[in-house]
Amino acid sequence: MTDWPLMDDTSKLFPLYSRANVGEIFPDPITPLNASLGFQHCLEPGWRDAFVACGVWDPDLYDETVDFNILPAFGSYLYINMSLMRLFGVRVPGMSAEAVDLQYFGDMPGIPSYESEKRDFDENPEYEAKAGAWLAEQVLGATDLAAYDADRVEVEEIRRTRPDLGALTDVQLIDRMNSFETLLRRLFKHHIEASLKSGVGLGAIAQLATAVGKPEQALTLVTGLGNVDSAGPSLGMWKLSRLAQDPDIAALFDRGTKGLYANLLASDSSAVQNFRAALDEFLADWDFRGPAEWEIRAITWGVDPDLALATLDRMRSVAEAEAPESKASERSAQRDESAAAIREMLAADADASAQFEAVLNASALWMRGRERGRTTAAMLMHEIRLAGLELGRRYAEQGALESPRQVFMLFASELPDFVANPTNYTATVAERERSYLDLFDRKPPFVVDGTPPPVAEWALRADSSATVAAVGETITGVPACGGTAKGRARVITSPDDPSALEPGDILVAPLTDPSWTPLFVAAAAVVVDVGAPFSHAAIVSRELGIPCVVSATEATKRITDGAIVEVDGTAGTVTLV
Repeated sequence: MTDWPLMDDTSKLFPLYSRANVGEIFPDPITPLNASLGFQHCLEPGWRDAFVACGVWDPDLYDETVDFNILPAFGSYLYINMSLMRLFGVRVPGMSAEAVDLQYFGDMPGIPSYESEKRDFDENPEYEAKAGAWLAEQVLGATDLAAYDADRVEVEEIRRTRPDLGALTDVQLIDRMNSFETLLRRLFKHHIEASLKSGVGLGAIAQLATAVGKPEQALTLVTGLGNVDSAGPSLGMWKLSRLAQDPDIAALFDRGTKGLYANLLASDSSAVQNFRAALDEFLADWDFRGPAEWEIRAITWGVDPDLALATLDRMRSVAEAEAPESKASERSAQRDESAAAIREMLAADADASAQFEAVLNASALWMRGRERGRTTAAMLMHEIRLAGLELGRRYAEQGALESPRQVFMLFASELPDFVANPTNYTATVAERERSYLDLFDRKPPFVVDGTPPPVAEWALRADSSATVAAVGETITGVPACGGTAKGRARVITSPDDPSALEPGDILVAPLTDPSWTPLFVAAAAVVVDVGAPFSHAAIVSRELGIPCVVSATEATKRITDGAIVEVDGTAGTVTLV
C-alpha cells in the first residue's frame, strides 16, 4: 500500500458500497498512516471476524481478488460494503435486506434495490440456521457485557502505564504504534458484533411494537437506557459547566475560548484552579474524543483542550432544568411506562411475554455494548495518535517535516526508512498533504455501484446546492427520538465551531459523531442530513431526551440558518414555520 490517493479495488461479487454510516464516524479522507497501520488496517479484519462469528458465513465467502471486502477507500474516503451488510440481513432470521438498509444506512436516495444485486447463493438454509442459533444464544440470550468490560480494563491499563513518549527512541515509537494491531482487531471485532446485535435488537423491538399495535413506541422502548458511553462527555461537561458559573471562571470564558486553557493555567484564583483540576480529570478520561476522532491525524480534546472548552462554553448558559441527567431520567420513566403497558397487553400469552422481555433486554444491552466497544477502540487509537505526533514533532524540529502532523502522510511500510533518511520524504509528504487537503473540497459519491468514478470527476463541495425550503414546507427524514420541539435553526457544520448555538436552538448538522454530542445538551432538538435510527445522533438523543430526525436529506442546505422550525421526532419531520 503506497499509492496515493487511495483507490482500492471493488469486488465484482459484492459490488455495492455506501458512505452512509461510515460517513458519520469517518467524515474526512483517511490518511496514509491510518489506512496502513490504524483504522482501515485493523477494522477490515475485525469486521470480517465479526461476520463469521455471527454464523452468517465462513471466511471463504470473501472475495480474494480484493484487499478490502468490507471497508475500502475510494479517493481516500472510506465506504461500507452494502452488499455484505444486506446479505447479513437476508441470513439472520427475522431480518431482511430492507431492514438493514433502514437500520444502518437510513432512508437515503440513489441506493439500488437489493433485488437488483441479489445473488443465487444469498439464501442458504445452513447459514440461516447458524445465524438463528447466534440470535437465540448470543443476542437474545446474552445477560452481560463481560468481554467488553474486560477490553476496557485492558485498554485503560495501557493508557495508565503509557511510557514517557519523549524518552522513547524513534524505533520504539514506531514499535509502539505497530504493537496494538492484534488488540485493535479484537476490539473492532467486538464493536462490530455489538453493532450487528444492536441493529437486530432495534429491528426486533420495532416488529414487536408493530405487532401489538404500538409502532410509535418502538423508539421509546430504547430510550433512557443509562450507562451509554457516548453520553459520558455530555454528562461530564455539564458538571464542569456548573462550576464555570463562578465569576472568576466566567470572566475567563467571556474573554473567548481561543487560548482559554493557557489562561486557566496562568490564573492564581482558587476557584479557577479547582475548575482546572476538574477539567484535567475530565480530559484524562476523554482525551481521545474530538471531531473525526477515528482519524489519527485529527486534533482531539486532549491534544487541544480549547476544543472541549469551546463546546463547554455553550453549556454555561443552559438552565438547570435542562440538565441531561434529568432529561435522561424522564426518558427512562417513559421507557418503563411503555414497557409496562405492553407487558399488560401480553400478560395472557406467556411465550409472547418471554419474547418481549428477551428483546427488550437485548436491545438495551447491545446499544450499550456498541458504544462501549466503540469508545474502547477509540481510546486505543489515541495511543497511536500520540506516538505519531511525538515522532512528527521530532522531525518537524529537524526540518524534515513542515509540521508534526505531516508524519501521518507516510505509509506504515515507509516509517523505518523515513527515520533513517527523513529528508528523502520531505517533498513526498508535502505533496501528499496538499493532495489530502484538496480532497476535502471534493464531494465523494454517496453510493458506488461497481466502479467508483475518478476523483477528478467528483463534484466540488462549493458547487453543490439545494432548493431552500419555503415556509410551511416539510422535510421528511427518519424518526430517531420522539417528541416535538420548536425553535431557531442553527446550521453548524463542525463540532469545533459551536459558537452560534444557543440554548433552545435546533441543531442542524450534516452528520454527528460522538464529539458532537455535548452540543445536544444546549439544543432543543437535533436534525442531521444523514444517519439511521442506529446512528450516534439517534442513540445519544435518546439518552439525553432530545427529539431527533436523521436522514433529513440536505437539511443543512435547505434550512436557512436562523429559520424557525418545528421538529417532530416521532414522525421524522422538520417543518419550516
